[in-house]
Amino acid sequence: MSSPATVLCRLDDIPDGEAIEVNAVVNGEDESLVVWRRDTEARAYLNICPHAGRRLDWAPGKFLVKDGVLVCAAHGASFAAATGECTAGPCRGDRLRSVPVAVADGQVVLP
Repeated sequence: MSSPATVLCRLDDIPDGEAIEVNAVVNGEDESLVVWRRDTEARAYLNICPHAGRRLDWAPGKFLVKDGVLVCAAHGASFAAATGECTAGPCRGDRLRSVPVAVADGQVVLP
């Protein structure tokens, strides 16, 4: 028997093209996640910049996102929100640590 999915948030809680922070247990650890929405899809990443290990938000739960690019508030690294790949800044070529999520019945869930 499989365990039930963990609901992170409603898809409608995330403005289209933007990101929010949610907290969840991932691999047994309490983690801060960045959850980004595009249309009816969502992507999630650990809220940790690979450059210096700092949070990506400029204020708790507030992210700089424009045209599908998530910018780390600490040192300006730019990440493609759809893939997590760093496209500019001090960790170019590195990537955010992805957390698998799904959208089911209007909710973003950890499967």
